Parts: sequence; C-alpha cells; structure tokens
Amino acid sequence: MRISKIGYYWLDTWVLANVIQLATQDFCMRFLNRDNDPCGRQFDQMTQAARSAPANIAEGSSRHSTSKETEMKLTDVARATLSELVNDYLNWLLRHDQIPWSIKSQEYRQVNLIQLEKPIYQDDVLYNSSIHILRQKHRFDTWLRSEDSMVVANCMLVLCNRLIMMLHKQIENQLATFREEEGFTESLTTERLAHRAEQSKQIDAPTCPRCGKPMIKRVAKKGMNSGKEFWSCSAYPECNGIRNIY
Repeated sequence: MRISKIGYYWLDTWVLANVIQLATQDFCMRFLNRDNDPCGRQFDQMTQAARSAPANIAEGSSRHSTSKETEMKLTDVARATLSELVNDYLNWLLRHDQIPWSIKSQEYRQVNLIQLEKPIYQDDVLYNSSIHILRQKHRFDTWLRSEDSMVVANCMLVLCNRLIMMLHKQIENQLATFREEEGFTESLTTERLAHRAEQSKQIDAPTCPRCGKPMIKRVAKKGMNSGKEFWSCSAYPECNGIRNIY
C-alpha cells in the first residue's frame, strides 16, 4: 500500500503519541487491578485518553487540505486529552505518597535527553512506521519496563508533558498557515458569503445597522423565532448585526 509523503505518519507528535498509548496500555495492564481499580474505571479512562491523542492528531492532519480550522481543533483535543493523562499519572504518584521527578533530577534529565529518531519509511509506510514507533518506545525501556510503577509513571509524565509542548508548537504553526491560506471548507464559506452579499445587493437588501454592509436573509434555527426569516449581516460572524423582516 503506497502512501504519499504527507500527513501524520511523518509527524513526531503522532509517533510519540503512539509511544505514549502503547506505554499507557502496558502500565494499566501491569499495575491496575481489582484492589486499586475495582470497577476498571481508571483503566478505561487512561487507555481512552491515551488513544485519543494519536487518533485526533491523525484525523486533524487528514483534514489539513479541507479545513485547517478543524485540523487545529482536533490537534487541540489531542493536547487536552494528554493533560487528562498527565493528571492520572500525577494522581498515581500522589496516591502512593510520591512526588514527580524534579526537572533538575538525574532521572528527568536522562529521559528528557532521549530524542526521537528521524523516520525513514521509503515506500512501505505502514510496515516501516510500525517498526519506527516500536523502536522509539524501546529507547525508553530502562524506565518503562521497570517493576517500580513510580518510575514508569514519572517517565510517562516526562513524555506526556513533552508531547503537550510539541502539540502547542504544532498548533502555532497551523495557525500561522491558516492566516496565510484557507482550507477547502473555509474557501467554500468565503465564496458562499460573497455570493450571498452579491445577491443581497441585487434584491435591494437593507444595510447592516452596525457596519453598513449589505444584509442577507436567514432563517432562525432555534428559539422563539425558529423558522422565521430575518436580515443578517453578510459579514457574520465578524459582525452580528440583524434586522427584523416585517
């Protein structure tokens, strides 16, 4: 199966998110049991939060050409779910009367110094990307395979916080791109609004009481006026001026 060299397979954020998902699944299988998680709720919450990160990064990247706004929103969802996961690992430490590694500690520095390798997939992307993900995960085996859950939890905190910062940077880059160029969906919206504004001029529509631009007819979708027509500013959502149709 050939995959062009675009999209999430080459994103370090997606690779690290998969490492975190696999490591979280391992953590939950090894350390959660009926005594400390009798209903299995923590198992479900942690594994689902870990799954959400690579899934939303992948979906967001796949929407890059169609809607850059959606791409940013999904990337932010990935970042938010990782914050949930960070809190779960922090809670695990606190439950055992432990505190996370200091950023000045030797353990923190050792984990933090390990950087991801550059992916080289050639033509066999699915096969080679899977090898790449597992290889990156094994680089942290010293801590992830420890029998001490405190060591594993601390390592996961470092990795999760690293990915959160990486996603923050990724969103900044997406926003910069969005300012320069629109996705397909945004272009359609712009074209549709321009067409409606032109139609409003042709039917001698009133001007907006707030900004003076031509108004267009819309139909209220909810509230006490649901189903009724009204005049709305053609510049919406930048301007929300309205007029009633009598």
